[in-house]
Amino acid sequence: MVATVLSAQMLAQQPASVPGAPPRWTLVTTGVTARLRGISAPSSRVIWASGTGGTVIRSADGGTTWSRLEIPDSSALDFRDIDSVDDRTAYVLSIGDGDASRIYKTSDAGRTWTLQFRNDNPRAFYDAMAFRDARTGFAFSDSVDGRMIVLATTDGGAHWSPISSGLLPALEGEGAFAASGTNIALGRRQIWIGTSKSRVVRSTDNGRTWSVANTPLPTSTSAGIFSIAFADDERGIVVGGDYKVESGAVNNAAITVDGGQTWTLVTGLRGFRSAVAFIPSRPGTAIAVGPSGADYSTDGGRSWTPMDGPGFHTLAVARGTRTVWAAGEKGTVARIEF
Repeated sequence: MVATVLSAQMLAQQPASVPGAPPRWTLVTTGVTARLRGISAPSSRVIWASGTGGTVIRSADGGTTWSRLEIPDSSALDFRDIDSVDDRTAYVLSIGDGDASRIYKTSDAGRTWTLQFRNDNPRAFYDAMAFRDARTGFAFSDSVDGRMIVLATTDGGAHWSPISSGLLPALEGEGAFAASGTNIALGRRQIWIGTSKSRVVRSTDNGRTWSVANTPLPTSTSAGIFSIAFADDERGIVVGGDYKVESGAVNNAAITVDGGQTWTLVTGLRGFRSAVAFIPSRPGTAIAVGPSGADYSTDGGRSWTPMDGPGFHTLAVARGTRTVWAAGEKGTVARIEF
């Protein structure tokens, strides 16, 4: 299908950074008003984002202009996660009970889409997915009957199969918060999943065997881990808190230095945070965002510095750059340079 090109102009052009100055957001116009909870940036020029009302948008010029991409029969879907493996190939996940949970793929920059997975379990609810490369990916659902559900693909999504052995029992009601598409992180052979019960479910052998670790984040029907990120095989961060208390700044982040086996509470985030990411080209630098604002760290998450500007639901680091893209309410998208 032909994409509809939307005009875009800068809403706010921040001055160039100077040494020692804190990074600042630059907002861009996307032409949509959907709540955006998925974003992915495979290069410095291409950014994908997704959200309510079947919304998928893409920029091929660094955010100056955006195209709205049409997926057939998707207007009622809420696309909470989008993952791109290159400039032309992306996967988008819709959330919801039963067959509202779906995965679509495009290989032609969004002109056409293929439905790769439609959930047939009326009690399952898929929350997020992640891809290690063009062929290998994983998706996570809320638990059903005390069992965790993780799907895997090794052929670029042509087939999705449940991991049938090795997963530990789930706690009652354990799943994930489908808030930003970032509660799965992948390493070379590692899989880390942050759950709604503030646990990290972990595999070091690509899903053959699993272990679980508790974190010090609080747990309730509205609180737990919302996002997980790793800088390497050992150093990671989880963030979250209570989404009903956006300004709550208590016990909403923890770090690990042993690959997720143990977690240490850290302070400094100013509120509930729904997404966190490391910037690979800036060792030790991480950024966390939530509806009430953003914070960044330069020491692996041990301490945090508040950032001026709006809040967001999700973020992604543009591959090979120091540019972070974030997305949120009413079609808001912004970038920041570190």
